[in-house]
Amino acid sequence: MTKPVVNIILTGKVKRMGSPDAEDRMERPWKSGIFKTQVDGDQWIGFEGFVKDEIADKKAHGGPEKAVFAYPAKHYAHWREDLNIDDIGVGAMGENLSLENVDETSVCIGDTYRFGDSILQVSQPRRPCWKPARRFRVMDFALKIQNSGLTGWYYRVLQEGYAGAGMEMELIDRPHPEWTIAACNEVMYVRKRDLDLAEQLATCDLLAPNWKKSLNKRLQGKQSSDAKRVYGPNKV
Repeated sequence: MTKPVVNIILTGKVKRMGSPDAEDRMERPWKSGIFKTQVDGDQWIGFEGFVKDEIADKKAHGGPEKAVFAYPAKHYAHWREDLNIDDIGVGAMGENLSLENVDETSVCIGDTYRFGDSILQVSQPRRPCWKPARRFRVMDFALKIQNSGLTGWYYRVLQEGYAGAGMEMELIDRPHPEWTIAACNEVMYVRKRDLDLAEQLATCDLLAPNWKKSLNKRLQGKQSSDAKRVYGPNKV
């Protein structure tokens, strides 16, 4: 099995942008930690992520279940072609880890990796929000991300420690090989009417609680709209 390689580590501070007088909603005030830059040398990974990283909306992002966000570098070739944006590349999604040799079809919920001195465990796929759309001025970008399956994923931190770019991630446990990130995305976005699959995924012990909550609402017939997440203040 090919080992994932972390080719770049990225962190960023919260930025505030926009004008309160703007007529275009895309130009109105907003703040985000999506703007990450490459950092060199070994970095400390705590239980809520890289110590140098900042989160703007702590209700929707960050926390122990979304401590570290990873995204495959190869996906950007797709986005450059799909969006016709030449300068969209590593860091554009706000990822902390830019990865090689791995993608949503080869990473599973509960996968546990040794990365430098730290130990990371896959907790959930990323559910894209409206901020990449605002950044690149593509209204339906969040829908494009989730419909493509090129979402990336989050890790929880089981053991704090230092790690650096260029290191391989060593897989030390795979308790749920049936639940790849791609399979989870299919349940959440494609096979919405398959309640048996939703129930199976909801009972996965290492799936993040917020994903379980969404699936359990579906099972109770309380499916809610994704409009606030995918469009947010970008759209009336």
